[in-house]
This record gives sequence, C-alpha cells and structure tokens, in this order.
Amino acid sequence: MDMETNTELNAFERRLLDEFQRDFPLTPSPYAELGRRLGVGEAHVIETLSRLQAQGLVSRIGAVVTPHRAGWSTLAAMSVPDDRLDDVAALVNGHPGVNHNYERDHALNLWFVVTGADRGGVADILADIEERTGLPVLDLPLEEAYRLDLGFSLQWN
Repeated sequence: MDMETNTELNAFERRLLDEFQRDFPLTPSPYAELGRRLGVGEAHVIETLSRLQAQGLVSRIGAVVTPHRAGWSTLAAMSVPDDRLDDVAALVNGHPGVNHNYERDHALNLWFVVTGADRGGVADILADIEERTGLPVLDLPLEEAYRLDLGFSLQWN
C-alpha cells in the first residue's frame, strides 16, 4: 500500500506540530494529553504523527538534551571508497550507538553521530567501526555547544 505523499498540512496537523515543538507534555500518556488539548483522541494524535513521519514531514519526536549531560556523543566522519559506501553505511547504521548517518559530497563522504554512556564507550564504538571496516574514523568531538531553536511557526495567512 502506497503512503499518501501529499505535503500539504491541514489545520489540525499544523496546530499539532506548532503547539508542541516545545513544551511537549512530560506525562505517562503524552499523546493522550496532546489529544485532550487539541480535542481529539490519543489514537488520532499517534496516527497523525506516524503518517507525517512516514511521509518524511516529521523526522523525529523526542527530547533535546544538553550535550554530555546524559551520556556522551560525537560527530564522526570517514572517507569511504564509492564502491564500498553502501556496505559501510549499512554497517555503521547497524551499530546500536549510531543515531544516523549521511553522505556528503566531500573527501570525508560518510558522516554520523555516535552516542554512548561515556567518552570511553563512544571511543570503543569508533574503534569497532574502524576495525570492522578497515577504514579510519575521524572523531570530531564537540568543543563548544550552541543552542539553536529550530522551532518555527507553520501557521500562515
């Protein structure tokens, strides 16, 4: 079954995304609380958010945590031969400590974020990726954190 690929948001979807980009309810049943505030049921909220994610209109729903306050993370990059890129990316993505990866048009063409319990755990993950791929991994640890508010209104006239 094909997912609907319409990128037009209806009024309910815009309101759901607008009103809860910040201050998401921290309750045992947050989607029920969102539904209560918006006048719909919990199932409708969950179905709507799932559909928007499947359409690529919502990338992630989750907390933003100050770097290194809960665990450790780093940005990493690799220079992967083009004929190995898909295989190496799959190996990297398959690692439980890797959040995501992306290809860049650069000598360092595979970039990814690694998280772990602490700095040593992240170093172990990077070493494992190096050993399994036979390629060096460049560790680009955070030097200074900047807080960017990426929330923006979806309401327009």
